[in-house]
Amino acid sequence: MHDIEPYYNWRHLYTAEDDELSPFYGKEYSEFEYTNTVYNYYVHPQWDDFGSRTLYLKILFADYQFNFAIIELLGEWNDAIENDIMTLKREIVDVLIANGINKFILITENVMNFHSSDDSYYEEWWDDIKDDGGWIVSLNMPEQTRQEFLKARLDYYVHLLENDKWRTYQPQHLYNMVDNVMMRRLE
Repeated sequence: MHDIEPYYNWRHLYTAEDDELSPFYGKEYSEFEYTNTVYNYYVHPQWDDFGSRTLYLKILFADYQFNFAIIELLGEWNDAIENDIMTLKREIVDVLIANGINKFILITENVMNFHSSDDSYYEEWWDDIKDDGGWIVSLNMPEQTRQEFLKARLDYYVHLLENDKWRTYQPQHLYNMVDNVMMRRLE
């Protein structure tokens, strides 16, 4: 896991540590100190710790004019024991919502496992954004993780989409593609 880096080809367009509205504003990164782990496996130091012991993220892009954020996740999403959704909602999502973000693209291709609990934080997140035309999309969730997510019936709040070519898009184009799909789904 230590060699899985967050997607970096948009760094010339956006970095969370330089965004005054980001929860990671002012953070400094090391390329050499590996301190964070998922169980006994170190994760690349570019991943951001938001309070979960098993899940890390990187805000790849945030656009406050078009009200969307693209967030990449890595690790095990564990709501049953770690209550990761509560931590994600309180530490990251609430900050972004307070700054006008209401559309979330979660890149979840590196979320290896998912363990569900209840859906109350997903429902709260959905309630916070739906009236403003917001949505939550998970992009490229691995099949075993997807099955657990569907089994917990969380796809009512977080829409599951596939697009293996998302890296070929610029952030605005990826947002436009996902937004078009979501407009058709939500109508």
